[in-house]
Amino acid sequence: MAHYFNEPSRTFSEYLLVPGYSSCECTPDKVSLRTPLVKYRKGQEKPALHMNIPMVSAIMQSVSGERMATALAREGGISFIYGSQTVENEAAMVRRVKAAKAGFVFSDSNIKVDATLADVLALKERTGHSTMAVTEDGTANGKLLGIVTSRDYRVSRMSLDTKVSEFMTPFANLVYAKEGCTLSEANDIIWENKLNALPVVDEQQCLTSFVFRKDYDSHKENPNELLDEHKRYIVGAGINTRDYETRVPALVEAGADVLCIDSSEGFSQWQAITLKWIRDHYGDSVKVGAGNVVDAEGFRFLAEAGADFIKIGIGGGSICITREQKGIGRGQATATIEVAKARDAYFKETGIYIPICSDGGIVHDYHITLALAMGADFVMLGRYFSRFEESPTKKVTINGTYMKEYWGEGSARARNWQRYDMGGDNKLSFVEGVDSYVPYAGALKDNVALTLSKVKHTMCNCGALTIEELQQKAKITLVSATSIVEGGAHDVVVKDNTIDAKVK
Repeated sequence: MAHYFNEPSRTFSEYLLVPGYSSCECTPDKVSLRTPLVKYRKGQEKPALHMNIPMVSAIMQSVSGERMATALAREGGISFIYGSQTVENEAAMVRRVKAAKAGFVFSDSNIKVDATLADVLALKERTGHSTMAVTEDGTANGKLLGIVTSRDYRVSRMSLDTKVSEFMTPFANLVYAKEGCTLSEANDIIWENKLNALPVVDEQQCLTSFVFRKDYDSHKENPNELLDEHKRYIVGAGINTRDYETRVPALVEAGADVLCIDSSEGFSQWQAITLKWIRDHYGDSVKVGAGNVVDAEGFRFLAEAGADFIKIGIGGGSICITREQKGIGRGQATATIEVAKARDAYFKETGIYIPICSDGGIVHDYHITLALAMGADFVMLGRYFSRFEESPTKKVTINGTYMKEYWGEGSARARNWQRYDMGGDNKLSFVEGVDSYVPYAGALKDNVALTLSKVKHTMCNCGALTIEELQQKAKITLVSATSIVEGGAHDVVVKDNTIDAKVK
């Protein structure tokens, strides 16, 4: 007979936090959001990997590229580079993220010498970068012929048909460094010559990387940045349960700090097989998360299979239609609460603490605080990060408003069938995600700072200075539909630009 749950599954919007006592010492500037990323044993001082903020970006084509990875690591979180691409391309992305903190940045804005000003402007719009390498073949490793920056042209005074060769700074006039120089030497050249960007070339004059003045400054302005033992950004990468025997070694060699199995449903023998292969070949040296699950049984299965962290959530993402298509899933709040209880019971029983990640269902910033209070160690966000300048999608204008493209890994556009394919006739495949737009929100740094400010203030209202303390002290209440309405602006006419108010 089928098993029935007596209580309905609930979402974050059905709960609120009830304030607790907060002392004068409980102020937002004293709140620590440090959180474990991978499992550790009781009595161990700290896990092998942690984060300084409880946020990771989703394993999605429209979210986690290399720009997102460096920007989020700079703030203290981690991106998981999407795995729905070739092994070679994903590994190359990981390498570029690891190289970015080292100061030597792989160029992603490259153009041919016979291109036009119109091409330059289009490339700038696509990448957001004003410094472009002019190479013989238009690739990042081609022979460097010159550089174009925004100082080299004036759109109001030049034809869009003007060739790059007419306004670029040619190689003969460039200050450059030779491959093999140290970052300290490169920075000295930048400061001595008052440069914003320094190209690094090999013996054949082929571009290998850039060093930027702004990176030197930014490293000193981000105290939360997440770095490995070699002072490089920490970055994650997505894998699947099909080609792991080739993908995992490539990603490990590229420098990925942590892996995560990307799947719509993790309570599966496929994931156990994948985890076993990784343990057999790498032991505990390779850290890998698994999921997604929504109940205690699923958590226990992946814990015993060897997962370093476990993701919670099926069908709760804004672009996910798994519940609609298959009738599978569970309310994200209920799933988080149950899995957190299972995690705590497993810790008490075995002495092994396995962090859990709430993935999906985050609509408002306060939902992050609720997820943490309910037991999550960190949250995975897709829509949230897809809105930012650093996401790998195009910025488009719709009805006069800037938007960013956002699509699910289960959508036809992603073609990520390795994530869902269970064998059989692929012609019978169906989508579990949609293709959409989200309002453009600007730079990651500013938005994350505001979100975390809200989280810290709410934690103080609960009398907590750490996530662990929040989980111990939080008082959580269900709310009615009427009280949800009460919680927003009501019974007033909200002032906005559509109202031409006259004061008399």
